[in-house]
Amino acid sequence: MNVVNVVPMHTPPPPPRSRESLHVSVLLRETLELLGTRGGGLFVDATLGLGGHSEAILEVPGTRVIGIDRDEKALGLARGRLARFGDRVTLVHGRFSEIESLLAGLDVTQVDGLLADVGVSSIQLDDAARGMSFRSEGPLDMRMDPSTGDTAKDLIDSLDDDELADVIYRFGEERRSRRVARCIKQASAAGELHTTLDLRRAVVRAVGPARIGGVDPATRTFQALRIAVNGELDELTALLDAATRVVAPGGLVAVIAFHSLEDRLVKRALRDRTTWSPLTKKPVIAGDDEIAENPRARSAKLRVARRIEPGKGLSVVPEPEDEEPGE
Repeated sequence: MNVVNVVPMHTPPPPPRSRESLHVSVLLRETLELLGTRGGGLFVDATLGLGGHSEAILEVPGTRVIGIDRDEKALGLARGRLARFGDRVTLVHGRFSEIESLLAGLDVTQVDGLLADVGVSSIQLDDAARGMSFRSEGPLDMRMDPSTGDTAKDLIDSLDDDELADVIYRFGEERRSRRVARCIKQASAAGELHTTLDLRRAVVRAVGPARIGGVDPATRTFQALRIAVNGELDELTALLDAATRVVAPGGLVAVIAFHSLEDRLVKRALRDRTTWSPLTKKPVIAGDDEIAENPRARSAKLRVARRIEPGKGLSVVPEPEDEEPGE
């Protein structure tokens, strides 16, 4: 485990912020209001990214933050952004599914609040070398932590047509998954599958170039492969389970999800009335002004719940699994 305590700087004025540090965090105001940071306390930002949410939490006097990220590049950028907060912030390299062991390494057992802004980050999408996006050419990688694990190309090569189709259907909800998988495997067998644009061409051969509502035809397949490569749903499930032990009674958990697969997991986990008292009956979504400034916010859903004291959960029948708009 790589733990970095940020050392406070002296008095010179901070340098001009880079493009990365000016990244706009999604649902920032709503998250801070619901996460209860005004009273101070210790918070975990389980998906540190570029540090926008952590920075806003640390602006509140009396707060401390432990930031976790599996991406070393993101940690490096966040380290510079948060340096002015000195030893009030600690950065840790690791997966958020490992949160209990990561905190134990810091002699921390419980925290006052836990925040997770799950899914791929803008810096990862914008870096062609990471292979996350079909909008620019890059290697078929897609790993959030490039130092470990199989790439998207490794995954494709290891699966047969049916197995690949199952991945694309399960994680991308692509109805034409079998046709897509067949075209991808054909391109690979012909030696024509090396880059993100090669992958997009294979998908377009399967489903056609038409865009429905402005969504690129390769969107679902890229999402599916990225989720599978990074084990994203398993990671989120493990985090939600650990949150029942990591968040202190009376503390809060806040999760921002960007697609229905993630949001369903969060919604179901926070339905446990023996453990959580939801603060958001419906997910909080971005307003028109934020979407205009940051289009990525369009699909964001924030859910927040308070940890109930053990043994004092609400004795109620669980609500029916009603579908919400966008699910």
